[in-house]
Amino acid sequence: MTIYSWFQRLINVLRQLFDDAMRTSLELFKIIIPISIATRFLQQWGVVDQLGALLGPVMELVGLPGQLGLVWATAMVTNIYGGLVVFSSLGPTVELTVAQVTVLGSMILVAHGLPVELRIAQKAGTRFRTMAVIRIGGALLLGWLLNLTYQASGTLQQTNHALWQPDNVAPTWSGWLMAEVRTMVVIFCIIFTLMVFLFILKKVGIHDLMTRLLEPVLAALGMGREAAPVTIIGMTIGLSYGGGMIIREAHAGDLTQQDVFCSVALMGLCHSIFEDTLVLMVIGAHVSGIFWGRVLFSLVVIFIIARLINRIPRTVFERYFVRPLKGAPTTTEQTTTAT
Repeated sequence: MTIYSWFQRLINVLRQLFDDAMRTSLELFKIIIPISIATRFLQQWGVVDQLGALLGPVMELVGLPGQLGLVWATAMVTNIYGGLVVFSSLGPTVELTVAQVTVLGSMILVAHGLPVELRIAQKAGTRFRTMAVIRIGGALLLGWLLNLTYQASGTLQQTNHALWQPDNVAPTWSGWLMAEVRTMVVIFCIIFTLMVFLFILKKVGIHDLMTRLLEPVLAALGMGREAAPVTIIGMTIGLSYGGGMIIREAHAGDLTQQDVFCSVALMGLCHSIFEDTLVLMVIGAHVSGIFWGRVLFSLVVIFIIARLINRIPRTVFERYFVRPLKGAPTTTEQTTTAT
């Protein structure tokens, strides 16, 4: 391969990644811009302080200021980037430690984009409310455990300094508008950089290595080998990809209902482990919580859930954990066939 052809190929790859980043950013901006305007009005009207007081007791359980409840609530309703937009507005007004930002980031990673992601889980054959409890309850439990760990060990107690910190916004609407435009540009640059980084990881084989390492782990959780590939896709790339494949496999009847439930639950608690982790590191969250803590916590939770499912009556499992899918066999039918 000549230098010219290699250079041309590099340009084509970068152009494709740039186009992908632009499309992704535009989709995000459709959500982010209305949220930014709404947040501005909430601040102007003093609603943020009232919401902070309302959510204060919940956030204080995990060692966070009450004002940050709005950040997590926004992320749960929209997505991670929506939460970060609110954080960029509220973060500079509250002095936070690295531990606190890590706790908040971990909670956001476990429970975000719930309207969309819970709908995906429901289409795959799980109960909407059960998955909502697992995601929200799991986020609070993980945040509580991380806060206890950091407090007891005295680690990450230094003042947080985000890699990306927005400038102080002028009190006027024009000053706020200019700050928001700069924020949109920075978000696009972050997304483009992440896509380049993920492309490199795939090319050097890190993604394939992670797949081989995780297959025996999922088997130890009691999940069938058939569920491992799609679960790993959801964990490494995203719930939309993995969830879409789980939906297809579930409707085809190739997976047991227990495999479907455990796979979707694991993907819900821990998905996009590379991309989402990098995004939260931008605001100063530490990898000990947003990556290692989240992965370990998710595996332990699914291990417990899998053992619980084996102990409860099948009727209870089918009523409260999963929902029947057209064309897919129920747990009872699958058990009978296997017997």
